[in-house]
Amino acid sequence: MKKITPAMTFILLLGIVSLFSDMTHEGAASIRGAYLSFLGASASVIGFVSGLGELVGYSLRWVFGKLTDKTKKYWTMTIIGYAIDVFAVPALALVSEDGWILACFLLILEKMGKAIKKPAKSTILSFAASREGAGKSFAVQEALDQIGAFIGPLILYLVMLFKGGSGCEVYSACFAVLLVPAFLTMFFLLYAKRRFPNPELFEPESKKEEKFTFNRSFAVYIIGISLFAFGFIDFSLITMHVFKSGIFTDRQLPLLYAGAMAADALSALFFGCMYDRHGVKALVLSTLLSAPFALFIFGFASPDMIIFGMILWGVGMGAQESILKAVVSVIVPKQSRGAGYGIFEFSFGLFWFLGSWLLGVLYDTSIYALIAVSIAAQSASIPLYLLFARMSMAEAQRS
Repeated sequence: MKKITPAMTFILLLGIVSLFSDMTHEGAASIRGAYLSFLGASASVIGFVSGLGELVGYSLRWVFGKLTDKTKKYWTMTIIGYAIDVFAVPALALVSEDGWILACFLLILEKMGKAIKKPAKSTILSFAASREGAGKSFAVQEALDQIGAFIGPLILYLVMLFKGGSGCEVYSACFAVLLVPAFLTMFFLLYAKRRFPNPELFEPESKKEEKFTFNRSFAVYIIGISLFAFGFIDFSLITMHVFKSGIFTDRQLPLLYAGAMAADALSALFFGCMYDRHGVKALVLSTLLSAPFALFIFGFASPDMIIFGMILWGVGMGAQESILKAVVSVIVPKQSRGAGYGIFEFSFGLFWFLGSWLLGVLYDTSIYALIAVSIAAQSASIPLYLLFARMSMAEAQRS
């Protein structure tokens, strides 16, 4: 039996941290849209808040990415970010029935925590990934991440199934339960720090000085992932839609989200390993498969079609969290990787915000326009991925 290397042990530990973290905030995400709707928020408000949260979270990642590169305080940034991220979610249990503004603030605070932790965490993961393969490493991380995202909604489903009382009391109980995985997140994170205090040692320093520049190929890649983000509908809007349509009850929403997260985990493993062998072709194939999800979710009133659409959504999410980040670890040199991830996260978040806002408005005006914009934006990223691959190959040959 092949012995697990220290690098893979570190990757698995970070994966366990992500498992409990996602159990916390993805559990909450499974009912977020219905919860905000219950508190009185409209579809456009939900779309705006979801997008604003992503914008705040992703735009600040650029700042914290540069700060991570400058200070090299990888663990400090990761721990502070995780603490804010996971404890903002259970705090929703304290929100009153008319407190949708406070709920929105806590959801945005959660995204700020992610902004602090993400560049540092992705950077230290990329150090270990240099030993094990970028696609495989980020895929393992994402698969464990999504196991948590699968379990979290199931726990909330059981809470909603057995908890009596008013709607506000049921939602409060759901968020309070998520305090347990929040504490487990911090426990395993601190254990990982104690066992691997200097993860940068996994990746040897380059023999030649490599300076990161925002070159043409990286710019093309950023435009491609931005278009994908613009068209990728936030799950809050999806849950609000299926809840308002009456096709599924609010108690069934966590099960639907759990199914999407299961598809996400399998997709991340498959396409992550495929990326190590075939490069950007894996990203093209995953985008082709997932792009039509809006048609099945919003274009049909059939439960089977909606479930199929959510599976496709999960495929796209799996690719987003594994391959898109793996590419950055390959093309950005070690000493500038925090900034590289910061640029990636900022661009992705900006266009996720703009897309979520527009798609939320379109939901209130024209479902068909929403479907068309979502599919068109994601599909438009494919030729840019292919162009990026050709340009990267040409740049490598010149150097």
